[in-house]
Amino acid sequence: MPANSVNEDRFDEVLGQALRGHREPVPVDFTERMVRQVREVEERRILARVVWQERIALAGSIAVGAAAIVAVMLFPGRIGAFLRSTGASLVERGAGWADRIPQTIEVVVSEWQLYAVLGVLLGFAICCFLDLLAGDKLRMA
Repeated sequence: MPANSVNEDRFDEVLGQALRGHREPVPVDFTERMVRQVREVEERRILARVVWQERIALAGSIAVGAAAIVAVMLFPGRIGAFLRSTGASLVERGAGWADRIPQTIEVVVSEWQLYAVLGVLLGFAICCFLDLLAGDKLRMA
């Protein structure tokens, strides 16, 4: 539950019951203080979850780095050969792509209207996808 979306119906009910049983005068800003405390507790819970996720990510990064170091120490020949072959294949593919750049530019220039419409459609699809995933979070900010 996001920090800003407090279940107001349930909160009002509990607050009403507590105030009916209370016999002393209630301060004017009592409700505001209670809502602020509820939000602070929710924010602390969210912050603790974020800190936990960051710690897990850091531990994963350290584990992957340690595994890479161990792999290089145990299999230096295989790792070196793998990296050399990967680098050589990337250079070959890159050279092939570099030769296609002028041809691609000519096609885009000649068909720019089509690519403009496709770009707008792609942008609309991305906006719809982001709204689907994080629409509520974006509207609250």
